[in-house]
Amino acid sequence: MKFRIVSMNLILLGAGVSTFATPVFAQTTTGDRTERVVVTASLLGAVRSDLLTSSATVLTPLDLEHRQTQIVSDILRDVPGIAVNRGGAVGSLTQVRIRGAEGNHTLVLIDGIKASDPYFGEFDFATLIADDVARVEVLRGEQSALYGSDAVGGVIQYITATGAEAPGFRARAEGGSFGTFGGTARFAGVTGALDYAVSGAYQRTDGTPDSRFGTRDLRSENGALSGKFTYTLAENFRLKAVGRYSMTDAGVNVQDFNFPPGPTYGFEIDGNGSYKNKALYGLLSAEFDGMEGHWRNALTIQGVSAERNGYGNNFSPADVRTYGDKGHREKATYVTSLDFGTTMLAHKLTGSADWEREFYRNTDPTGFADTAKRHTDNYGYAAQYDLTLNNRLALNASGRYDDNYRFDNAFTYRLGASYLFDNGFRPHVSAGTGIKAPGIYELYGYTPGPGGYIGNPDLKPEKSQGWEISAGQTFLDGMAIASLTYFHSTLEDEIVTIYVPPAFAASPQNATTDSKREGVETALSLRIGRQWRIDGGYTYLRSTENGLREVRRPENIASLNVSWRAMDDKYGANLTVRYNGEQEDFHFTPAGSARVPMPAYTLVNLGADYRIDDMWQVYGRVENLFDKEYEETFSLRSPGRAFYAGIRATFQ
Repeated sequence: MKFRIVSMNLILLGAGVSTFATPVFAQTTTGDRTERVVVTASLLGAVRSDLLTSSATVLTPLDLEHRQTQIVSDILRDVPGIAVNRGGAVGSLTQVRIRGAEGNHTLVLIDGIKASDPYFGEFDFATLIADDVARVEVLRGEQSALYGSDAVGGVIQYITATGAEAPGFRARAEGGSFGTFGGTARFAGVTGALDYAVSGAYQRTDGTPDSRFGTRDLRSENGALSGKFTYTLAENFRLKAVGRYSMTDAGVNVQDFNFPPGPTYGFEIDGNGSYKNKALYGLLSAEFDGMEGHWRNALTIQGVSAERNGYGNNFSPADVRTYGDKGHREKATYVTSLDFGTTMLAHKLTGSADWEREFYRNTDPTGFADTAKRHTDNYGYAAQYDLTLNNRLALNASGRYDDNYRFDNAFTYRLGASYLFDNGFRPHVSAGTGIKAPGIYELYGYTPGPGGYIGNPDLKPEKSQGWEISAGQTFLDGMAIASLTYFHSTLEDEIVTIYVPPAFAASPQNATTDSKREGVETALSLRIGRQWRIDGGYTYLRSTENGLREVRRPENIASLNVSWRAMDDKYGANLTVRYNGEQEDFHFTPAGSARVPMPAYTLVNLGADYRIDDMWQVYGRVENLFDKEYEETFSLRSPGRAFYAGIRATFQ
């Protein structure tokens, strides 16, 4: 969503860059060769990475461990085409954008569960604490043909390991600068027919100031509990269950819009606000295989219930609730997939039908907002066809029809082709469309006029169409992979908000101009024995609307990760360098909004670890090694240099 004052646009973040990585848990074996696969690229099953027709990156547990990742959004900064925007201090609202799309144009899945907040329509990545044995899959480009609404820029899926993949007890704990403490614990294994994994995570910090003019430290506290279970009733029949609970309690400041305006008007200033957020996720699935595994079926029921409450907003007493909302999602999906043919010429047909209902309610306690309970229903029908010739040529086509009782119905598609040559050269090309349905506050508003936010029930879904062409090359006997991708997308009917003087009453509408986004992603991955892992990349993005450069979208982003291990894996070190190029943002002034430049910055992290024995490991790192002052959002300061140390334990 964008905001406008008369004819001006306020758009949130841009595109990003960097590493190429491959999964370790999701894999199949053909002869003596291990084929890595990407689960998110298929409605049921997976797709071999060397047969993908869309650009994808998988971050493995080794990547998370070597870079000492605590919050998943940090390592996403190293993915081609991705830009991460955190609103100041650690624990603040964190948005992820793919290829210049908006934050709510990224579909986020956690173990197959659609994780976005049903009320806000997007996922806050500040709440996702990293598990040491999880992996992250990023599928770039319009993917609504598989997943429906939200998958405009792409899909990010966070996948935790099963008990068979990572058995035993694992734990880590660390502390450091700014009163930071956190840790995780995980117990998993297989007992008879039951595969189980139970985990918990916690992180807190006293925080740092985010106002240029203030001294208030913005504290935050995050916690999560999760469980993942598979019960095998028969060789071809399984029941799966996933449950997850997360909570956040964090401080927030305010933006100065006081009248008469002072020198800090439009800037972030110290306040006394905070918010509390809690969410419950659940999934139940029954899977049945027939025809000796060639016919696969899955019936899944999932849901999300989220609640957010704010306190102390606009300098009211810190313990007084000043805003709130609730969102609830129910979804049922049936997928069936049939593969047939020969190893020379293989076919796969997949079909799905799903029903989704979302409930929304603004629980604002002031009495000024619309607090009626609303809901939307959507029925989706999708089909996917995959053809593979001689394990070299891959062709696929998918289409989806969404029947929504509040908006225009929509059809989306995706087409792709890939070919693997003997010398390791692999070009691929794909094209597709994406949609994003309007949110509840866009449809119904939340504050009456004059000067309020008035909903628009006649909004149309945002629509994007795009294509990409890519080439990859494997060399040095498979130790190195290089890739180059060009992408182009056009977003139509973008939902923007118009502010019209003198009362500045606001109401969303579909824009009459298009947003055009194009760019280049490059990546290099190098593995030299067990000692060296080098991942680097660069992304160029050009994102414009009506001839103007879109704000918070740096044209240049780059990343480099160098990891070294001793021959006996006893100790190692990791260097991370991240460059974020110059960008523009909006500064709200008494006369309206003005574009302001935001300087480029480079951040350097350095970490090391030492393995005491097979069970114990100690580690430490320095973040923002050179104490760079920078802002990811205009007037919101980010933390300076920080030191952390921790310990890991593994018992199998």
